[in-house]
Amino acid sequence: MTPITEVEGRRVALSNLEKVLHPATGFTKGELLHYYATTADALLPHLRDRPVSFLRYPDGPGGQVFFTKNVPPGTPDWVTTAEVRRMEGPARMVLVQDLASLMWASNLVAEFHTPQWTVSIPDEADRLVFDLDPGAPATVVECCEVACWLRERLAADGIEAYAKTSGSKGLHLLAAVRGSSSERVTEYAKELAVEAEKALPRQVVHRMTRSLRPGKVFVDWSQNAARKTTATPYTLRARPEPTVSTPVTWTEVEECASAGRLAFHAEDIAARLQDHGDLLAPLLDVDAAHPLP
Repeated sequence: MTPITEVEGRRVALSNLEKVLHPATGFTKGELLHYYATTADALLPHLRDRPVSFLRYPDGPGGQVFFTKNVPPGTPDWVTTAEVRRMEGPARMVLVQDLASLMWASNLVAEFHTPQWTVSIPDEADRLVFDLDPGAPATVVECCEVACWLRERLAADGIEAYAKTSGSKGLHLLAAVRGSSSERVTEYAKELAVEAEKALPRQVVHRMTRSLRPGKVFVDWSQNAARKTTATPYTLRARPEPTVSTPVTWTEVEECASAGRLAFHAEDIAARLQDHGDLLAPLLDVDAAHPLP
């Protein structure tokens, strides 16, 4: 029988708690739910008002892995949804607005992916993101070097950047922006990616062609497109180990000398939040958002 838990006055069904989802460490679904419950205060502000795309892995990363963008069948009527424009027409998507919704969504076993805009102002981007993806033998170490260059370049335009691990191989740079469409932010991000390749030709590639990537860092500027999403801060990733897309300090980025230094798991996050708080909290300050040049 599926256990029913009451969360903030809502009845939430939580199933298969003993099921192993991350086989390398034996991390179970019950542990996944506990992780999201204890990380909610930091995670929820980054989810709120953003339509969520779920990358589901209900049988672990070795099983079927698939995206769910529309409201899933069986979604409780108390879960907030919103109509979202897509190229193929309007669609209804989930908004994870509160702890009860988070626990219901976590029971689906999914990575959380969100766009760089909110449903209240879908025509204006409030985030700029660079996805730094290393091509082997490059690692996150090389990503950190590129991130530092991009940080200084953004600062020259008055834009403050923040970093988080992707939870996989790379690094994400984010900044709060205002007053521009997703199209304009995408153009600006591409301009900086091209500049980075010119400044660091042996380390950076801005084009998506895979044959160009070995040994270099692909600066993916395209994640700023309105239709695209990026792994939300603090989401678990569908990997053999329960890795997390984790905010990091610039000191950690600057001093990264091995890939393992920036690999964080679910069990690491509580202590990091206690020590640092949410390192991406400045992104939530509307007054700190900067217009593009």
